[in-house]
Amino acid sequence: MGPSQSMGKQPSMTTRTFRRLALASLAWLAGGAVAHAEPAPDLTLTGVMTRADHEHYREIPFKVPPGTTRVTVEFAYAGKDQKSVIDLGVRDPERFRGWSGGNKQGFTISAAEAAPSYLPGPIPAGTWKLVLGVPNLRAGAQAPFTAKVWFEHGVQPFAGFSPIPIKTGPGWYRGDLHMHTAHSDGGCKSDRGQRVPCPVFRTLEAAHRHGLDFISVTDHNTNAHDEALRELAPYFDDLLLIPGREVTTFYGHANVWGPVGPLDFQLGSPHAPTLAAIQGEVEKAGGLISINHPGQPSGEACMGCGWTAKDTDFSRIQAIEAVNGGSLKLPHGAESIISGIPFWEARLNAGLRITAVGGSDNHDVDIDPATGQGVGFPTTVAHASELSQPAILAAIRAGHVFVDVTGGRDKLLEVTAASGGRTAEMGDALPAPPGAPVKVSVHVRHAAGGSLSIVGDGPKPKLADAALASDDETRTFEVAGDGQRHWLRVDVRGPDGTIWLLGNPIYFNAP
Repeated sequence: MGPSQSMGKQPSMTTRTFRRLALASLAWLAGGAVAHAEPAPDLTLTGVMTRADHEHYREIPFKVPPGTTRVTVEFAYAGKDQKSVIDLGVRDPERFRGWSGGNKQGFTISAAEAAPSYLPGPIPAGTWKLVLGVPNLRAGAQAPFTAKVWFEHGVQPFAGFSPIPIKTGPGWYRGDLHMHTAHSDGGCKSDRGQRVPCPVFRTLEAAHRHGLDFISVTDHNTNAHDEALRELAPYFDDLLLIPGREVTTFYGHANVWGPVGPLDFQLGSPHAPTLAAIQGEVEKAGGLISINHPGQPSGEACMGCGWTAKDTDFSRIQAIEAVNGGSLKLPHGAESIISGIPFWEARLNAGLRITAVGGSDNHDVDIDPATGQGVGFPTTVAHASELSQPAILAAIRAGHVFVDVTGGRDKLLEVTAASGGRTAEMGDALPAPPGAPVKVSVHVRHAAGGSLSIVGDGPKPKLADAALASDDETRTFEVAGDGQRHWLRVDVRGPDGTIWLLGNPIYFNAP
């Protein structure tokens, strides 16, 4: 029997974005029903396989409309109780695009990414063909099949490599947002002890050993490592992998998290004449941009490492790498001569709300973490609604973050402020009219021996007892609102005065 086709209603932008979240699981599905409520497909193909198809291939044509940027297919068939098997693949009008056999129930393909077993690349309009192979179908048996097809148009936010949240529920999740592999200049020792370009899985192993919840591999000016991450995500299923890259220019370096599509980096060239052009591409893809190690010098020793990009619109910068792993090797650690903290604080003093993050900038997973270097040194700790890519990026954007400079596995810094019946956490804004009392509460765990330090651009109280004697301490203090815009943060310092935990501010009277 021949296949039949039915066309669905063209989805809205909101529907397509939801679909990306719901259908991300197709890259890993291998048998069983799809466990999500999906929007209506744009096209449905149906048919029936019989004994005549045993050990044969059938090609089921379908039309991909012009302007399509992503094709997603969900495939299902009946008769498995009779040992019927239908394998799956696809051709576009020009070439074979992949074959997953019986190990997946569907696939997604776009220019920048594809499910494992399939090839990313341009999506030509015209006649595509599902390739169905039948290695087994008994005499007298039938195997009805259904293929649901979705077409996306334009740039859509990438939902992530993990089909569902790694962990559900709110919590403090620990990660490393800056690291390099063989896809740029990351190296490690081979089995014979030779330094070689380091494969991506070694970085993921190091992150897993360190107990991290999420990471972003940020190789220079490429997202070639995304294919490895896509393949490795089902195996490292307790580690959230956020796509990233380091946009490396002559005038500064910046991490981009979220987008997986092409991104021009040649700042000052016709491809990316201004930083605003790069920011526009990131914003269209729903991503975040973070200025890296801005306190480092620029020149022969480190090309473009400091931030000198002209006409930077900092209102379109979501984060600044206030603590880079390289600074931890120097005297004064996070506040060394190349610290990014002064650069970040200057933006705060200018009235901007930009999140401070940390990144190891790791280039060698063989480095002994005991030296204060390596994956997870420092650690960015985000207060998110769940451990998923959208939730972690939202937490960073909101400033619900602190930086564990020590790379610890369990240190906690919670800061809240309350006034007039409203409460704010780090990154939030709180009204503080003149004379209004603002109660600030600080909760710290696993930092015994340290002490609290209050930083800001307004009046700061003196703590009667800043020392942290036990592994679970809470302190409260009060400040008076003056109706003016201010920022205030709380850090934790070690006995030698170096920063252990760097907090993000609470903003008073900020929009």
